[in-house]
Amino acid sequence: MAMDAIEFFKGYGRVNETVDKRLRSATRRRLILVVASAAALLLVFLVAVPIAVSKRGRSPSPESVADSIRAMCNVTRYPASCFSSVSAANGANLTTDPEELFGVSLAVAMDALAAASAAASEFAPPSKDRRLAAALRDCRELLGGAIDRINDSIALMRPAAGEATLNASEIEDLRTWLSAAVTNQDTCLEGFEGTTGGFLGKMEAAMANATEYTSNSLAIATGILGAMEKSRFPLHRRRLLYAGGGREWMRRALQEKGKPKPNVTVAADGSGQVRSIKEAVDLAPRRSEEAFVIYIKAGVYKEQVVVGKDQWNVVMFGDGMDKTVVEGNLNFVGGTPTFSTATFIAEGKGFVAMTMGFKNSAGPEKHQAVALRSSSDRSVFFRCGFDSFQGSLYAHSLRQFYRECHIAGTVDIIFGNAAATFQACLIRPKQALLHQENTVTAQGKSDPNQNTGFALQACSIQRLDSDVTVPSYLGRPRKDYSTTVVMQSEIGSVIDPAGWLSWVVGEEPPNTIKYGEYQNNGAGSSVAGRVHWPGYSPAMSEAEANRYTVEALISGGDWIPATGVQFQSNLG
Repeated sequence: MAMDAIEFFKGYGRVNETVDKRLRSATRRRLILVVASAAALLLVFLVAVPIAVSKRGRSPSPESVADSIRAMCNVTRYPASCFSSVSAANGANLTTDPEELFGVSLAVAMDALAAASAAASEFAPPSKDRRLAAALRDCRELLGGAIDRINDSIALMRPAAGEATLNASEIEDLRTWLSAAVTNQDTCLEGFEGTTGGFLGKMEAAMANATEYTSNSLAIATGILGAMEKSRFPLHRRRLLYAGGGREWMRRALQEKGKPKPNVTVAADGSGQVRSIKEAVDLAPRRSEEAFVIYIKAGVYKEQVVVGKDQWNVVMFGDGMDKTVVEGNLNFVGGTPTFSTATFIAEGKGFVAMTMGFKNSAGPEKHQAVALRSSSDRSVFFRCGFDSFQGSLYAHSLRQFYRECHIAGTVDIIFGNAAATFQACLIRPKQALLHQENTVTAQGKSDPNQNTGFALQACSIQRLDSDVTVPSYLGRPRKDYSTTVVMQSEIGSVIDPAGWLSWVVGEEPPNTIKYGEYQNNGAGSSVAGRVHWPGYSPAMSEAEANRYTVEALISGGDWIPATGVQFQSNLG
């Protein structure tokens, strides 16, 4: 491979690939046993918990506790570390209660993340190494976000007044937050790829426990709590050690009709209260359950904007995706890790953007240059534009919904590890550099228990200009469990007959990916020449496609209606 082609892949490589390969075969064998283990453990708990309740004052024997922990840990990817960490942390508080054991797993994950964050704070890069300094800064931020997601999970396990049991929606919240905590750790390590001084290895070592323990909690939430909820076995929440985070929330409806009433207006010409979007964002209250609405008048705003993690329910609208545009040019070649190149960053939950555009004008030679990154849970983008070249839209983590948006780019136009639905969007591949190939998606699910994936429904994929001559594909699997479905969409002739592209040229992706197509149309929709991957379904059944609707993938019916944005909850 030519040197420039190698450079093009920098910053997007697999995280901890050596370890992943070593674990892959063992993990696949273990996955076959997960359902059986969960069912067996459920039977144990169904018997053990009532007995424990009926024998008040009598603690379970150490043997029964060990058996319960071992059975629970068998559903995880790292059963040995799960058993040793939970057993050690449990100490004298002997219990076989599944929720209490889950709480212990969260506590040990929290401790490990705190230790990893402390280690990242102690590393001192050479003063002139901007990329390494930025990678460490991003890593500290990402680990802090992972700690927040663990705190959210712990807080959810504490009952509110009148609430005694977890329901299916709350268990899905747990899975979403723990999935994001895993993603944050993956992203931290990705930032060190291509750096010097051995810092990637140092961070891998510092984060080893945190990575495994977080994955263990995610597996327990998926395989044990989920199974118990489906069996209608009551899950009584306990008051646990750590506080923080927020409970289930729902913002009030933003409007009855027309545009929402703004709290602040931005105008570059001085006709509003402030001249920059950043100034308006700075006025947004922290941790507010009420919408804070920002109206941005037409104009090009050249600034990097960050809606912080404590700025909840911020709503922005402009005068049109081509009229109100936020523009920046941070990029990977210029020394900025991909995570921080975004012109606009949305982190606070409940972020909504309508009728505005996001652009990174760095150009194709600068490689990764993100227009927008969303790490905002339950974020909504309506009639927005996203324009860059490599890595235009970074759907990083948590739940996201895009409706009637225009998305243009070249390599990995949409990437990340969110649970994200793109509905009625226009996706337009551009002309890439000669050694590059366009890919519409690069989904990054790294753990089989993450509830993440991309679904493109009723979208249109068409070349931006007639001069787009490089091969273009629907996507490439970025990680071992990448999940992407294109359904009921118009696929133009810009898409190569093979449809999909391997991450590593000439190497078939693992059979653990989930890729599929359903009821598409258009000149590029024929599946006759598609790839023959074990993890790819060229003609999904209706039952399979139903797993990737707005309702199934992101539980959109619980939160999208409050924004007033139109959506289709099912296949229709």
